[in-house]
Amino acid sequence: MTLPTGFTSSVGAALPLHAVRKADFAAWCQAQPAPVQAWLAAQRFDGAAGSACSWPDADGRVAGAVLGVDDLHDPFAWAHAPRALPAGDWRMAAELDGGARRALQLGWGLGLYRFARYKAQPAPAAQLAADGFDAETFDLLAACVRVRDLVNTPTEHMGPDELEAAARAIAQAHGATVAVIAGDDLLARNYPAIHAVGRASHRAPRIVELGWGDASHPHVVICGKGVCFDTGGLDLKAAAGMRNMKKDMGGAAHALALAELVMARKLPLRITLLVAAVENAVGPNAFRPGEVIATRKGVSVEIDNTDAEGRLVLCDALTRACELAPDLLLDFATLTGAARVALGPDLPALYANDEALAHDWLAAGQQVRDPLWRMPLWRPYLRYLTSGIADLANSSNTTMAGSVTAALYLERFVDEGVRWGHVDVYAWNDGDRPGKPAGGEAQGLRAAYALLKARADA
Repeated sequence: MTLPTGFTSSVGAALPLHAVRKADFAAWCQAQPAPVQAWLAAQRFDGAAGSACSWPDADGRVAGAVLGVDDLHDPFAWAHAPRALPAGDWRMAAELDGGARRALQLGWGLGLYRFARYKAQPAPAAQLAADGFDAETFDLLAACVRVRDLVNTPTEHMGPDELEAAARAIAQAHGATVAVIAGDDLLARNYPAIHAVGRASHRAPRIVELGWGDASHPHVVICGKGVCFDTGGLDLKAAAGMRNMKKDMGGAAHALALAELVMARKLPLRITLLVAAVENAVGPNAFRPGEVIATRKGVSVEIDNTDAEGRLVLCDALTRACELAPDLLLDFATLTGAARVALGPDLPALYANDEALAHDWLAAGQQVRDPLWRMPLWRPYLRYLTSGIADLANSSNTTMAGSVTAALYLERFVDEGVRWGHVDVYAWNDGDRPGKPAGGEAQGLRAAYALLKARADA
């Protein structure tokens, strides 16, 4: 197994690394040699979560270090380590249980991440050494990095063409098939909503469909919103709201990474990945407020707001997904600012039309420390999507329940009897924190993988 940057299998000269909870620090410290106790006291180290302290030997060289770690099974509890420790190879001084060891390895990798496409990055000074590494953990790390890299890449290098290329590369690596419908062929093949949103851009809109797995296995369809840049359309966003809209393909990034992870781990599932890739641009043929557009399902939609475009591309993708009669349908989308108002930037909103699915996904998130929060499909709010001239409006003139109404819009395109889960995700860190550098972020991805793994193993 090829190790990622920041890891080494050479443990011979590795320095001892301790981990301690603040509540246990006093007892742990008393068991250390007197010089170490004196040094830690001088540094006022108390084992607080997210802290680190190293100490010297008699010759002034680094001899060891201790980390303050609150939850040993939370990867982000370890993520400060690689940038807080002095240069060198480090190994855990005490044996960790399997969950803590995997959390350490994942947290170490997430803590080292920096987007390096346009700016040279120094080699990591601290490396984690171990006798053995967990291959699944490194696949999870690669999936998180995949999301971050895709979201962080500026739109001139991450448009619909590049999203398609990413899907093709993943498919080639894992023996999957890919079919793409683009440009005016979307109209001929009955994807009118995707076409309407993307037609004003010089880069053709498209739907990318990837297939993998044994037909005898449970069929999971994963959909992703791939709006590679969102100006808001003719309902133009303000500059502050448009600044980070390269991230509006974050749902597609999550869907791609999840499909890749399932394939890499060879889960006994059949996977179909659907990515609706567009740029919501302003131009002479941009779709307009007040227009009525067609959808693949045959539901007519009045455009209340051209900035509510993600649900338009997703509704055609969800219709296609239901035509495949999946056992499970999941979608990811950076769909609404309202979800962030309700839950903040770190907690994705989960909607589901199946109680068992919602329960299992939330439980998986808690288990792997990748939480989500369930929001209600409160169907009385469908009244906010009433149109006087079409079957449905794509938005409403109220600021209330924005994330709920967006999810209700999507549910209108999910066939009865299809178990469906939708994640309204931010896919972004607004500032730097250990293991969570500013920029693109994977949220709910590890929980989704744990959900699918548990169902595949059942």
